[in-house]
Amino acid sequence: MPSFDFTSEADIVALKNAVDVTARQIDNRYDFKGTAAKAELDEKEKIITLTGDSEFQLDQIKAILFPAMEKKEKESVKRLDGSPMQKISGNKVKQELKIKNGIETERAKKIVKLIKDAKLKVQAAIQGDAVRVSGAKRDDLQATIALVNKQITDFPIRSGNFRD
Repeated sequence: MPSFDFTSEADIVALKNAVDVTARQIDNRYDFKGTAAKAELDEKEKIITLTGDSEFQLDQIKAILFPAMEKKEKESVKRLDGSPMQKISGNKVKQELKIKNGIETERAKKIVKLIKDAKLKVQAAIQGDAVRVSGAKRDDLQATIALVNKQITDFPIRSGNFRD
């Protein structure tokens, strides 16, 4: 029976590239000269750390980072979970943006409910941080992909791992 998975994995290479582009632009901009402005990616913890002299400066860094991320990987900004801004040594501030990987349980339940409510002839099951959909016909699976891509717009979800 044909099946496929709905997943949501961040492209770490694209994120690293976007953070590097942002760091180069920060180094080249005149208004950031002599400031603590920087953007760093911790690949193991999957956290982007933004550091600056003020909240305004962090907003400027985000204005550089977010379009660079979108250019490298569509909808990648939607997977960021921003922590509150923290004051560090003196007048400097920092903010950590956690990169969410996988589909959370609540969102997976929402996807399964959406598929079941559509009354398509497919079965959906949550498997870890992915949702597996199986059905007798490819057309039903393609209709399911179209339905989920149309309805779930608040988080980047990909369909893949198709098995016939």
